Amino acid sequence: MAVDMHRNALLDSLERYLARHPEDQLRTDPIRQFVRAHADCFERSNLEGHITASAWILSNDRKHFLMTLHNKLDRWLQLGGHADGDPDTARVALREAREESGMQDFAFFPSNGAQLPLDIDVHVIPERKSEPAHLHHDIRYLLVAGPHQELRISDESAALRWFASEDAERILDEESTLRMARRTRALLAKAR
Repeated sequence: MAVDMHRNALLDSLERYLARHPEDQLRTDPIRQFVRAHADCFERSNLEGHITASAWILSNDRKHFLMTLHNKLDRWLQLGGHADGDPDTARVALREAREESGMQDFAFFPSNGAQLPLDIDVHVIPERKSEPAHLHHDIRYLLVAGPHQELRISDESAALRWFASEDAERILDEESTLRMARRTRALLAKAR
């Protein structure tokens, strides 16, 4: 089956991600299969699911991470959202970070040209009103916030809050967010 270049870019990124994280084969395969099977994988009109992107955001001193209390899901989550047709998941993660935090200055970590995801995850979004239950195929990036920026809560959030990195295991209750915290800690230790 031929795949258009927009989907190929994501598939190539997932291949490079898998080379770095072979332990994530079971999470990567369903996303790759979904992208290959659905030309509309970047659109929320695909009721089976869609590609989303999110950002694990570190403070400029790298000692805190930012979470949003999501209005609809009533849970503390990393910032992120729907691709809405944009096949560049790094750009989507950056856009969502800016929209949901009010901050504008971010850098990808590590900043080495081609941006590879920090993590990937597939999770169920429960049925709500006119929207059936569906899957989010989430591509997650590590961002570092520039200094001296004020947070501004968006309509999608009930709150925004910086949490101390050393408190991650005490605060976070989902394996997918704990995994991002652990990977971030490992990357920071490696960069020292």
